[in-house]
Amino acid sequence: MNRLLKHVSVLVVSTVMMTSMLTHAASLPDFTELVDDASPAVVNISTEQTVTTKTANDGGRQYSPNNEELNEFFKHFFGQQPFGQQSPPQQGQRSSLGSGFIISHDGYVLTNNHVIDGADVIHVRLSDRREYQATLVGTDPRTDLALLKIEADDLPIVKMADSDKLKPGQWVLAIGSPFGFDYTVTAGIVSATGRNLPSDNYVPFIQTDVAINPGNSGGPLFNLDGEVVGINSQIYTRSGGFMGVSFAIPSKVAMSVVEQLKKDGKVSRAWLGVLIQDVSNDLAESFGLDRPKGALISRVLPDSPAEKAGLQSGDIIMRFNGEEIEHSGELPYVVGGMKAGKEVAAQVYRDGKEQTIEITLEGRPADPKVIAQSQQDQNRLGMIVGEVPADMAKSYNIDHGVMIEQVLGGTAARNGLQQGDVITMLNGQRIDSVSGFTKIAKDIPTGRSVPMRVIRQGYPMFIPFKIVE
Repeated sequence: MNRLLKHVSVLVVSTVMMTSMLTHAASLPDFTELVDDASPAVVNISTEQTVTTKTANDGGRQYSPNNEELNEFFKHFFGQQPFGQQSPPQQGQRSSLGSGFIISHDGYVLTNNHVIDGADVIHVRLSDRREYQATLVGTDPRTDLALLKIEADDLPIVKMADSDKLKPGQWVLAIGSPFGFDYTVTAGIVSATGRNLPSDNYVPFIQTDVAINPGNSGGPLFNLDGEVVGINSQIYTRSGGFMGVSFAIPSKVAMSVVEQLKKDGKVSRAWLGVLIQDVSNDLAESFGLDRPKGALISRVLPDSPAEKAGLQSGDIIMRFNGEEIEHSGELPYVVGGMKAGKEVAAQVYRDGKEQTIEITLEGRPADPKVIAQSQQDQNRLGMIVGEVPADMAKSYNIDHGVMIEQVLGGTAARNGLQQGDVITMLNGQRIDSVSGFTKIAKDIPTGRSVPMRVIRQGYPMFIPFKIVE
């Protein structure tokens, strides 16, 4: 009897487990119909570019450019042959491989700018193996988008979705050509939305765990309705390959860019003219906020819309044109999505209370980095510094020094300096002003470490600082 009960129990458990597995399997999405419908509108993109290569012989091996897929986070170089003695430069062809998708029946194709950057010839191959030479309509490097045109009619197209409706946890699917394997399908979920990356101030990226590799760039990211919610653009990697974190440009951002590229061949953006930083918990307390939020203005650039409107260093922008600003990284793409001449209202927290400031936005300067670059040349350190805000000085009991408003790269980045750091001493000399800092920095010897005292979030430390040129 006991043996019989034991067998019955095992049978019941097995049945329950099998039922659970079948139920779980039934709840997983089936992508086959989506892929059948969407694949014809996905294209393979290859380019040709005439480059000059050199060969050299030192008993080792020669590395020359061949196929490469550029990504903001990684580069791959392929191709090896023995080093030879120095020989005259040779002309060669370099091809890159990426993906794209058709957005109009008459042949407009969307892809990443880095897929076609520098190309002399762009080839677009359809799923039925027809191939066209594409015309470049326009590019927008700031969002890493490029619009192409091929001469064809009645082409299959993708459906575009409103990416603002996308939520973390939803299933998404990518179709592309990783490593040249055409029409590869990978799937995953949305990990986060509105993700800000250090090098991209104008894109609130969609983060997913969809497998993306070289060749996927420029390809579409679909929702379960078969609509494009994003354009696969970047991955985060330490190995050079996919590590579970990939980023896509939201479709709403992309289509806004497409409209301008179609009309003008370029993208124009509004400009506010401020340097900003996040509000930390300590800064929120020092300013009298109940929690960290908003974009803290660390500097107002001269003759900018912000200066003309009366914005000040130390103001915290809480809302801009009616949109809440939770993190400082949200402000650039809110402003960048507007046009010059637009009048907007900014809700600013100043002196313990909110007030509304009317601002007339202007066109972004042709090269806004010129301001930063001129200051970088002055101090040789790859950073922009300013006076320490009064609230920060009071909160951290700082009576001298300069605050890093922006790290431009180069020396500052190599030495681990961060935005918001306060430099109080350099090469054994006390820092009392921006002009004093610049003067001291000019005299720092190249190639030798000097002591720098930094206060980071209230904690002082010395770091060895070296300028390498």
